[in-house]
Amino acid sequence: MKILGIDTTGQTAGAALLDGDRLLAEFSLNYKLTHSQTILPMIAELLERTETAREDIGFIACSAGPGSFTGLRIGAATAKGIALALGRPVIPVPTLDALAYNVYETDGIICPIMDARRQQVYSAFYTWTDGRLCRETDWMAESIETIIEIAEGFEQKVIFLGDGVPVHRERLAENPDFVFAPAHCSQQRAASVAVLGRILAEEKKTEQNGEFELIYLRKSQAEREREERLSRKGEHEE
Repeated sequence: MKILGIDTTGQTAGAALLDGDRLLAEFSLNYKLTHSQTILPMIAELLERTETAREDIGFIACSAGPGSFTGLRIGAATAKGIALALGRPVIPVPTLDALAYNVYETDGIICPIMDARRQQVYSAFYTWTDGRLCRETDWMAESIETIIEIAEGFEQKVIFLGDGVPVHRERLAENPDFVFAPAHCSQQRAASVAVLGRILAEEKKTEQNGEFELIYLRKSQAEREREERLSRKGEHEE
């Protein structure tokens, strides 16, 4: 069973191809170009280099958020298009779960943080228990101070990773129990999406016809601005 993994939810765009327990290939790019420019050529190159026919793909695992609103929609549109063309199911993989999956079998707390702008991060807390990654909190969009407060409540080592780390590293480094994942496992990886997608597929957590819901956690900037305009308009009418 070959699984195509796709992640465009953050600064890094990635595609990976998994065949059972074997990672055949993974492409990642975190450099200037937009995801709309990179993800389809990545997938095409991935299939060509691994001599994989499109029909050999059994599932499309797509990172489903939270993350960049534009990036989420690019990834979702790509996954849905491929799924519909091939008649294959999509496996929606929560972005924070896949990001936490980069850190394997640690006795510490894993805390991915993604820069959500507006002084917030997307985050959740995880542990490894009996060989399974377990989420200890809900996914959340909170200030870094709230995340630090929750992390300190565990009273043990907390491993931070994600593109929110460079933004808040100085503040996080004030606590000696906070450590940072190295570069090769600190960003979104399509391989983690594919591997976690395989587990979800075995649990029958797939979606047919390319349909799946994205995880936003908060409203888009366009939605917030619209609400603010309507609110100001209502105040003037009063």
